Amino acid sequence: MIRILFYLAVVFALGLGFAWLADRPGDMVITFSGYQYRVTLMVAAVAVTAIVAAVMLLWWLTKSVWNSPFAIARHFRARRRDRGYQALSTGMIAAGAGDAALARKKNKEAAKLIRSDQEPLIHLLEAQASLLEGDHDAARQKFETMLDDPEMRLLGLRGLYLEAERLGDRAAARHYAGRAAGLAPQLAWAADATLEEKAERGDWDGALALVDAQKSARQVERHVANERRSVLLTAKAISLFDSDFNAARTAALEANRLRPEFGPAAVAAARALFRQNDVRKGSKVLEAAWRAEPLPEIASLYVHARPGDAVLDRLARAKKLQSLRQNHPESSLAVARAALDAQDYGLARSEAEAAARMQPREGAYLLLADIEEADTGNQGKVRQWLSRAVRASRDPAWVADGVVSERWAPFSPVTGRLDAFEWKAPEERLGHLIEQGDEEEAEDRIAIPTMRAAQSPGDDLVEVVVESEDRPEKPVEAAKIDEAASAADGGADKTSEEEKDAPIRLPDDPGVDPDEERENAQRRFRLF
Repeated sequence: MIRILFYLAVVFALGLGFAWLADRPGDMVITFSGYQYRVTLMVAAVAVTAIVAAVMLLWWLTKSVWNSPFAIARHFRARRRDRGYQALSTGMIAAGAGDAALARKKNKEAAKLIRSDQEPLIHLLEAQASLLEGDHDAARQKFETMLDDPEMRLLGLRGLYLEAERLGDRAAARHYAGRAAGLAPQLAWAADATLEEKAERGDWDGALALVDAQKSARQVERHVANERRSVLLTAKAISLFDSDFNAARTAALEANRLRPEFGPAAVAAARALFRQNDVRKGSKVLEAAWRAEPLPEIASLYVHARPGDAVLDRLARAKKLQSLRQNHPESSLAVARAALDAQDYGLARSEAEAAARMQPREGAYLLLADIEEADTGNQGKVRQWLSRAVRASRDPAWVADGVVSERWAPFSPVTGRLDAFEWKAPEERLGHLIEQGDEEEAEDRIAIPTMRAAQSPGDDLVEVVVESEDRPEKPVEAAKIDEAASAADGGADKTSEEEKDAPIRLPDDPGVDPDEERENAQRRFRLF
């Protein structure tokens, strides 16, 4: 557009010039070799303009003829380059679509039309084609070749990192990620892998510096960076609590400030504050975390904040904690445990039963068994609660990538992923149902506890519990044991049909050691 306007301006200026000359007539006399040439001023102007135009046209023709071989060669080179880039583009699309044959064909075509030192993407297409063909060795060699080219080095490191991840070589993968992070800290995949490696080595300061660099470069959102810092600071506080208390306290308080609802950070901060006898501030920290997510560790630390408190004082603190998060199983269990310590068995039983109604799980039933044994000593009811604990769902725990841990950890032991542990109930697995004719085969794999049974309308129901090598998560269905009941009666007469159909219940059995049975139950389950 600018060139057109410039051309129009020149034509307009020439028109104005000729019009100006036409309005002012005059003659131009030229004397040359004794001759005089007289022409009008207009004719002279037209002649000069025509001569200039002819010279320019002649110069353009001469230049075009002189440069024609170069122009022709440049045209063919451009055409060849365009064909090469078209083949390269088609090959990259084919590689992305998983068409190995077409990707290899277009890679060879592009390599013929374009020099690989001029277009590094040819190396990438060749590596992708090798991966699609399953030739991982050739792909790794191509990625290693890219390390020599500064322009392709990061791409080569990325390829080698993915290959190491595919082979499960975490050490090699993190080595390549560390090199990439050193060259370009803005790479998210390299920074994340390096962060996990530093966390596993316990280099908390190095991991925190890397998170700060990501936050400064705006690679991650602000809240994501704060969550990562909170996790790393909590882990640092836990590791330094006994060796460097001041540093641990500073890290724990900062972690709690960044993420007040995070339970492990609140516990670490409260422990540090309680150690300095700052019970009020530490209790406030635990109360804020308890409102967000009630955890048994928070309740235990809150109730026992002052070691010199009497059992009734601890019960009062448990009730205060319950008021902050009502109608929650953990709140009821906290009060029930404190009431059991205070020997208030009525309150302990009512709160434990309330927790079992809200969320039937093994911890509530085991606590009810403890309460029953401490209050009445009725071993039949104790075993009844224990049998219900066997069939109940598991208590929540820290779970990451299928690994269940009673304590929080900053990273997953399987994948090394940061902040992987979540507080939830572990996944249930089906137990083994033992058939009547499989006793001999089952003896090699499981242990069936021996029980005495008696058939009496007032006794508790007998339930057969199978304990396998792995802890069973699903209960074995309740079974009626008629032969065992009749044997326990000492060969009594046959009962009526109605009595046979009645459920068999377990009476108080003085022949069974309750301490031994409780110890076996505690080995099977986790008690709070």
